[in-house]
Amino acid sequence: QVQLVESGGGLVQAGGSLRLSCVASRQGVTLNAMGWYRQAPGKEREMVGIHAGGHVSYVDSVSGPFIVSRPPNNAYLQMNNLKPYHTAVSYCYARFRVGLRPSHAWGQGTQVSVSS
Repeated sequence: QVQLVESGGGLVQAGGSLRLSCVASRQGVTLNAMGWYRQAPGKEREMVGIHAGGHVSYVDSVSGPFIVSRPPNNAYLQMNNLKPYHTAVSYCYARFRVGLRPSHAWGQGTQVSVSS
């Protein structure tokens, strides 16, 4: 009922920037939140930033250089001053409800690679 399509990943040199985009297609649902997760090589997936209720929540490690914005049915992740340790697969995330039943959806992921 919710499909998420990501774009904007790629290879960038240290100190550069990338802007990730997520477009949500939805049918008959109430979209409550959108944001981004990441999974670095050999590590578990972790939340980067979530926009919900008119506010954005970030993990402490990315607050400042990373910015999440969410126009209706879209989510963006602006990543500035990238470093090699930011290399990860980034996943778009959406939380929604169908009637009163909550659910969530994930995008397929987009690779972010940062070279030294």
